[in-house]
Amino acid sequence: MQVRMRRLRRTPALRSLVRECALTKDHLVQPLFVVERAADAGPIASMPGIARFTLAGAVDEARALHALGIPAVLLFGIPERKDAAGSSNADPDGIVQRTIRAIKAAVPELAVMADLCNCEYTDHGHCGLLDEAGAVDNDATIAHLVRVALTYASCGVDVIAPSDMMDGRVEALRSALDAHGFTGVALLAYSAKYASAFYGPFREAAGSAPRSGDRRSYQMDAPNVREALREIALDVEEGADAVMIKPGLAYLDVLRAARDAFDVPLAVYNVSGEYAMLKAAIANGWLEERAIDEVLVAFVRGGADIVITYFARSWAERNS
Repeated sequence: MQVRMRRLRRTPALRSLVRECALTKDHLVQPLFVVERAADAGPIASMPGIARFTLAGAVDEARALHALGIPAVLLFGIPERKDAAGSSNADPDGIVQRTIRAIKAAVPELAVMADLCNCEYTDHGHCGLLDEAGAVDNDATIAHLVRVALTYASCGVDVIAPSDMMDGRVEALRSALDAHGFTGVALLAYSAKYASAFYGPFREAAGSAPRSGDRRSYQMDAPNVREALREIALDVEEGADAVMIKPGLAYLDVLRAARDAFDVPLAVYNVSGEYAMLKAAIANGWLEERAIDEVLVAFVRGGADIVITYFARSWAERNS
């Protein structure tokens, strides 16, 4: 007997029958940038097809995403003012807080996630508050993030996603949310977030590049996998409902290792630089558009339950 693997590849129907995993809209989360000043809205040059929205524009986009079958959005706020303490982040009437309320009122079925960090709100651009020596103060940052998270929860957010990489913040957030009666608000922890060069376009979009230094003292070092598993284990123990690997493409081995080690829901963030390089290659005719499909299904094949991607809307439109 001769084994011919090609027998089940002959037709689209046969390939579909034996397909081992599938990407669906149910996996996808669309990030949304929401600005406080209307003058800051508009297209993002390094991310073709992606724009910053006013509050009203974000609500319209949320309606369109829901109509396409996208189940969730992830909000990032761009405030009118910044200071060293990131004080506008905790404003109960801040841009993310207002957007949460508006989207939940307009599209209650859509899951609203809110990124929790300080980099868009501080004038120095770091994810945490700085001490007198100019270093990121872990515990002072956590206290501030707790204040912010409580405002998000009071606005009706479904999921809070801390991306700051401070040690112990998941436990502090879970304890505070539960103590204030927000037991139904889930935590999606950016557990394995690497200090990556693939964040460049995001920093343009959010105006969040550090004014001095970098984030390597609190974001993870690219060569490390075992450390990522320790970070995830700690966040799960502290009460994370789901955990994330970020970025995606260069860290598929970390995603696979996490899937093999943990049974919790696992997210991957297909970040801005990954989006930008694919869009540029497709625009130049160097790649076919189906390269996007290969990338997104690779995340599911690697073990992700949730794929946060700037391609969510366009992929859903092509596959409706």
